[in-house]
Amino acid sequence: MSVATSRHHRSQPEEGLVADIHRIQFEPVGIEMEVGEDEKILDAAFRQGIHLMHGCREGQCSACKSYVLDGEIQMERYSTFACNDAEVAEGYVLLCKSHAYSDCTIELLNFDEDELLGGVPIRTVTTRVAAVDPVTRDIVSLRLTPAEPFEFKPGQYADLTIPGTDEHRSFSMATTPATPDEIEFLIKKYPGGRFSGLLDDGLSVGDELALTGPYGSFTIKDGHVLPVVCIGGGAGMAPILSLLRQLSETGSTRPVRFYYGARTAADLFYLDTIRELGAALTDFEFIACLSESLEGADGIEVEAGNVTEVVDRREAQLGRCEAYLCGPPPMVDAALALLEAHAVPKDQVFYDKFTSPAAG
Repeated sequence: MSVATSRHHRSQPEEGLVADIHRIQFEPVGIEMEVGEDEKILDAAFRQGIHLMHGCREGQCSACKSYVLDGEIQMERYSTFACNDAEVAEGYVLLCKSHAYSDCTIELLNFDEDELLGGVPIRTVTTRVAAVDPVTRDIVSLRLTPAEPFEFKPGQYADLTIPGTDEHRSFSMATTPATPDEIEFLIKKYPGGRFSGLLDDGLSVGDELALTGPYGSFTIKDGHVLPVVCIGGGAGMAPILSLLRQLSETGSTRPVRFYYGARTAADLFYLDTIRELGAALTDFEFIACLSESLEGADGIEVEAGNVTEVVDRREAQLGRCEAYLCGPPPMVDAALALLEAHAVPKDQVFYDKFTSPAAG
């Protein structure tokens, strides 16, 4: 086994030359596939209809962490928080950043047997902008109309291509396939952001955007019955709304608690939508967690403090729940630490950690 991490260790094929092809064997599931040296293993899996566990696809979240049993793999730049030096030395890799330079056998540490060969195919569709509406001082609702059906599971995300470039940004869907003519994204604006800057000046109704996906495994699993605790912040509202809509549409009877962290009441939005969804569920409660001020939060249940502090105070039985976390990395990290402190089994924890705003 050889695992190298320098992106310059092995040169890529010259333009016009075909990259060497290697075989990948995934254990313990017994699935095989081919991968070229010029493509990442995770991308090669998607191309062949194999849906491996993944999150950010940028080497920052560890959802695709796997173990190399045999073969030579090298990783491009990645976060050592997702895979530290000791783990790399032992043979762990992030498949979203890994290239194979020989036939390899890889042990999947996290996988969903139903998803592996039965996930929604990843494809690119053309969409047109239907609406661009601010919902808070820094979050915008972007509604798109697809030119053809776009299949996805509630809680997943897609890539939107920045017009006129080959760059893309990833955003979670806030809607479900029940509204096929409209896909909504809730996007946080960052100063200097390439895509978010278009939301102020650059995107108009009728403009064309390419959408690729779906990605992610932040989804409600069929047949699960445990109470649901959702912990969100910022634009992390989007995939949680999608999950709530799914639970409502399917007539779920699971108890649901939704904790949303913000600084002030002015940072809250879609409260009427949340009330409507909650009314359709058997046992639902929404708690706004305000870290700076409780003023102006009339008519809703509010708690003072960071969202994880509030969850810690109110949820004594976290170990008997499924937890869904989505928002800025510091919030997700704090929530994961809280869940670990409460000994919540890892297979009851699902999270989407938004990556650095520097590329927003």
